[in-house]
Amino acid sequence: MDLILDLSLPELEARLQEWQQPAYRARQVWEWIYKQGATQFAQMTNLPVALRQRLESHFTLTPFEPVAEHLSSDGQTRKLALRLRDGEIIEAVWMRYENRESVCVSTQAGCAMGCAFCATGQGGLRRNLSAGEIVGQVLAFARLLAPQSARVTNVVFMGMGEPFANYDAVWKAASTLMHPAGLGLGARHIVISTVGLIPGIRRFAQERSQVRLAVSLHAPDDALRDRLVPINRAYPIGPLMEAVRDYVNLTGRRVTFEYALIAGVNDHPEQAQALAALLRGLPAHVNLIPLNPVPDSPWRPSPRARVRQFQATLAERGVPCTVRLGRGTDIQAACGQLRARTLQAPA
Repeated sequence: MDLILDLSLPELEARLQEWQQPAYRARQVWEWIYKQGATQFAQMTNLPVALRQRLESHFTLTPFEPVAEHLSSDGQTRKLALRLRDGEIIEAVWMRYENRESVCVSTQAGCAMGCAFCATGQGGLRRNLSAGEIVGQVLAFARLLAPQSARVTNVVFMGMGEPFANYDAVWKAASTLMHPAGLGLGARHIVISTVGLIPGIRRFAQERSQVRLAVSLHAPDDALRDRLVPINRAYPIGPLMEAVRDYVNLTGRRVTFEYALIAGVNDHPEQAQALAALLRGLPAHVNLIPLNPVPDSPWRPSPRARVRQFQATLAERGVPCTVRLGRGTDIQAACGQLRARTLQAPA
């Protein structure tokens, strides 16, 4: 049975026209899914009964089932472990900020990038997600927020997986989220993060979209980045920064650089100076992220004093920089942690 969330609006229109249905029926279905939060075709009461029954026999609205859910002690972060129809488990996270409701989505079940400090990378890649499986994560939280008269305002492609290793599905999902008949999110409210897949960055630049780009850098030199982010051996910092500069020149967009601060590893003042030199002249913003520790890992987050010193060194050199608020530490909200616990739990 096909997942209806995998279909773009034109694709659904074409399918329904094959069934001798007028094109506007597709927009009615999308209205129920993306505006009304329908979870069953039977809820779509402005469709003919025969059409609802036919949709029910050919499609499913549900890409997964929740198997674990955790709410942080402050009530501002909720994490879901979701079992896909083939049994794979992914994660999605909702975070409430002062002026936004943000959802972090996974793009793959597992990840092949093998970043040394990431729980997801330790388990390897299982498979890519479809566009509908990505969109479904946002819809799951949209339905949870609806009774609070709240709505998802931001989506970040920063969960499990490397988005640019699953480019087609990721871009299709983003397009659905932005479509006025879909969730209608503004492009600037969507961020796609990459560990530095240069072909993906160059392809993304050609979209000429205002969807924002983030690069997970984590080190200012190749020797250290080779250790922390192994894909750096294929796409080292020099060519990566060249691709980023080309992206900026083509799109006029600012780039965010993610930098996880690991105590005694990449948080020295000299490394902050090197990072500032690397970004000189580039319209960039640095997100400093004290490491969310992974069980059984020897690495720990940088102390607050070291974080402040690193931030100050960047600021002194004219690099805009913020320290990301720690979210969901008490529920292991960092990428891959809840999935790992769920997989280890007895059946």
